[in-house]
Amino acid sequence: MLVVEGLTCRFGTKAAVDNASFSIAPGTFVGVIGRSGAGKSTLLRMINRLAEPTSGRILFEGTDVTALRGKALRQWRARSAMIFQQFNLVGRLDVLTNVLMGRLAQIPSWRSLAQVWPEQDRALAMSALEQFDIAQFAAQRADQLSGGQQQRVAIARALVQEPDIILADEPIASLDPRNTKIVMDALLRINKHFGITVLCNLHSLDLARTYCDRLVGMAAGRVVFDGAPAALTDHIARELYDLEANDVIGAAPLPAPDGATVPALGSVAAA
Repeated sequence: MLVVEGLTCRFGTKAAVDNASFSIAPGTFVGVIGRSGAGKSTLLRMINRLAEPTSGRILFEGTDVTALRGKALRQWRARSAMIFQQFNLVGRLDVLTNVLMGRLAQIPSWRSLAQVWPEQDRALAMSALEQFDIAQFAAQRADQLSGGQQQRVAIARALVQEPDIILADEPIASLDPRNTKIVMDALLRINKHFGITVLCNLHSLDLARTYCDRLVGMAAGRVVFDGAPAALTDHIARELYDLEANDVIGAAPLPAPDGATVPALGSVAAA
């Protein structure tokens, strides 16, 4: 269970996140929604401890995440994998090495510096690439891939961390509709197949309603809605999105998520 208690983050006099409180059960797909500048990204970065809370607590399975330091903090960041809008890949490195970066917390630093990766980690990374149909790009430079392919590499990197939670910060903001669906389907398969909790910032209300079990709506740094997608009426959505409401309400619905089953992590490499 992830519990956020009175979480606040201030930059000077401005509260990017203001007294946010909620809890998330394991295995849930939660969408964090709201207009630009609502505090969604800051919230996820605080959960991963990339941003420091001004006050409040983050608890996971009884551990106070806000108190972690040193090795314990590095281990938490491995358990709460981040996926970023701009992919955060090392463009000059090949795809397989980028995915293997997700194993850094599990191996001695000399191995990563020398790029001497254990065979079981290489097999795990190849299996993750197979999951998202990009294993054929394993030896290719990451910066030679399309945006959608790079985001799938970033998701594969997060998966090999073997995390408890995936924090996806606007993962489809720079993608076209086809790649948006591919990436969202990939996150949904991770959630449903592996039971990994997904907390995903989304600007699109249609995406949130299509993919998420639960929505947390933010406005001006505060949590103003927390419930099932069906409970988010157009009236509430207009209050959430204000001047941006017409851009996110009433758009054509997306195709249903791809429900095809995927092999268990490791099974492809072992075949």
